[in-house]
Amino acid sequence: MAAYAIGCFTSGYYFVRWRIGQDVRFAGSGSAGATNAGRFLGRRGFILTFLLDCLKGALVVGLARGLRLGSSAILLMMIAVVAGHLYPLQLRFRGGKGIATSVGALLAYNYLIVLILMGLFGVLWIPLRNIVLSGLAAFAILPLALYFLRFSVTGIWGAVALAVLVLIAHRRNIPEELRRIIISRKPANTRHSTRDE
Repeated sequence: MAAYAIGCFTSGYYFVRWRIGQDVRFAGSGSAGATNAGRFLGRRGFILTFLLDCLKGALVVGLARGLRLGSSAILLMMIAVVAGHLYPLQLRFRGGKGIATSVGALLAYNYLIVLILMGLFGVLWIPLRNIVLSGLAAFAILPLALYFLRFSVTGIWGAVALAVLVLIAHRRNIPEELRRIIISRKPANTRHSTRDE
């Protein structure tokens, strides 16, 4: 319960509300995460929001490890803090998309997992050239990579759970980003051609 409550602190919502008096959930992409907050607060707002969202994920898992909780408890706390970010009770369950909080949780659990995630992102960026899809695909592939690299069962299932949560949160973005890739790769004469009549 405490992990979920910490996750509910969606810094992007409160920063935008404080700085410009606007509800970020009803503007831009409708997310209370760092990317949408950055649309209104600029690069600094994005970085600060991302870091704080990352910090709360790391805080929860760090506390769990510090208290020497069992692997099952740590896994549940990872899920709870990200779920709190995605579905904050005080904001009527409309929060962010979970990337930063998931990264923070994984970083506190095992920083090598985050390095693998970043490596997957870099490899996928080469063919896709799309930040959103590269990140989502990296999250989706991460559990399989951890399995072949013989990580702990908790680490693998933690990656599975976070990947599922992140992909669900981005389910509406995926078709849009795929369309962007298709459009960007069409020949220029096809995109801008007009018929002579």
